[in-house]
Amino acid sequence: MAKTAAARYSQLMRLREPFLSRARSAAKLTIPTLLPPEGHSGDASLPTPFQGIGARGVNNLASKLLLALFPPNAPIFRLLIDDFTIEELTKQEGMKALVEEALGKVERAVMTQIEGAAIRVTAFEALKQLIISGNVLLYLPPEGGMRAFRLDRFVVKRDPMGNVLEHITKETVAPDTLPPAFVSKLGPNARQKYNNALSADKTMDLYTHVKLVNGQWRIYQEVEGVKVPGTEGSYPKGKSAWIPLRFTKIDGEDYGRGYVEEYYGDLKSLEVLTKAIVEGSAAAAKILILVKPNGTTSKKTIAEAPNGAVRSGDASDVTFLQLDKYADFRIAKETMSEISQRLAMAFLLNSAIQRSGERVTAEEIRYMAGELEDALGGVYSILSQEFQLPLVSRIMFSLERTGKLPTLPSGVVKPAITTGLEALGRGHDQMKLDSLLQRLAPLGPEVIAEYLNVSDYIKRAATAIGIEATGLVRSDQEVQQARQQKQMQAMASQFVPEMAGAVRDQLKPEAQG
Repeated sequence: MAKTAAARYSQLMRLREPFLSRARSAAKLTIPTLLPPEGHSGDASLPTPFQGIGARGVNNLASKLLLALFPPNAPIFRLLIDDFTIEELTKQEGMKALVEEALGKVERAVMTQIEGAAIRVTAFEALKQLIISGNVLLYLPPEGGMRAFRLDRFVVKRDPMGNVLEHITKETVAPDTLPPAFVSKLGPNARQKYNNALSADKTMDLYTHVKLVNGQWRIYQEVEGVKVPGTEGSYPKGKSAWIPLRFTKIDGEDYGRGYVEEYYGDLKSLEVLTKAIVEGSAAAAKILILVKPNGTTSKKTIAEAPNGAVRSGDASDVTFLQLDKYADFRIAKETMSEISQRLAMAFLLNSAIQRSGERVTAEEIRYMAGELEDALGGVYSILSQEFQLPLVSRIMFSLERTGKLPTLPSGVVKPAITTGLEALGRGHDQMKLDSLLQRLAPLGPEVIAEYLNVSDYIKRAATAIGIEATGLVRSDQEVQQARQQKQMQAMASQFVPEMAGAVRDQLKPEAQG
């Protein structure tokens, strides 16, 4: 059994190796800088893929996921509490509106923290790591913000149900950043290594070990087999500052699989074909003049003749070298186009949803875009449970500890994610409402107004597109009051001329008298 975090990290590295190898192969065909080869340093260059659809697809898909999971100026969650619990806590009926108003203040405080901490910047990086490697580890430090650890910098262990049991990160730190109390605990060999690193301005390996023990997360940091003083601590279960993410869930595996891995064959084929066409085109574009060795025209005459010059010679002595590979290039180009179309569909690129034709309607494009978005339903489901929910719980816990939020009753108020998969469901509701109204249109507005509850339709439509209807849509009572007021104004406008006419008629006899 490993006694140090470094030894445990080495044990778990062997289980991570096949996943890391596949992830690096996927990064090589998309964005190599996101997961470079082992031993790569910042001053070394990485080979660029011949095709760019892999990088474009990863960036496009990550952007769509980011906007779906963290839409701008919109809450990503709601705090839910049932009516029976409200009555039990307040000992009064009809308190739901006041309780929801108070919970709304808590929601806005959490969203303000998310916006102010620039979570989206790191979230975009994490989503690209998930698409390529299928794994990323997020860390929410107490001072705010968020860090992302790529797959070659952490190991993780899960139970058969997929729940995280422990994870260890490995990073490099400068020796002078370690506390003085730590140096005094080092043995002779470790202290010599520390002094050498300090004098040579090198870095040392820092391991952060987080493990679930008796329902709590225990954490400590270690350098050279010695725990760093002041780094030991614990988190309640479900409130950890560390969030291990995976793109897909595979039963019995500690790591997820990347999205790129599912389309690796197409990307590899496109890379080979693109390279062949690019290199073949460069060879075909080369101009090479051949002169007969026994002809009357000399090589020197051809080589030194300027453009438009007149020289004596035989045209049959001079030929241009040409590659008769047009048919081969054409087959490769057609195959490339088919593969590119498949990849564009897989990565939700806009070019995949517009067919070639003169009359392509906007409704057709919207329908195809919706079909592609629905394909991400499974991705939304796992990210909402393993990313958004732990993120909201951790931020609420941090705000409660600092006194910026009141401590909510445990197990009574629960956050529910309202973006991603939930947003897809609301989008389908909106399509069904619009379809219903279109089907009823031939009946006429009078029949629709007689049989359709317009107030309920408007509220459902507002909910479907994610707009808070309270305060925006009038209630039935407000509509009734507005109608009565309008009727009174109409009666008053009709009554005033009649009164004026009656008074005028009464004054006429007096005037005549």
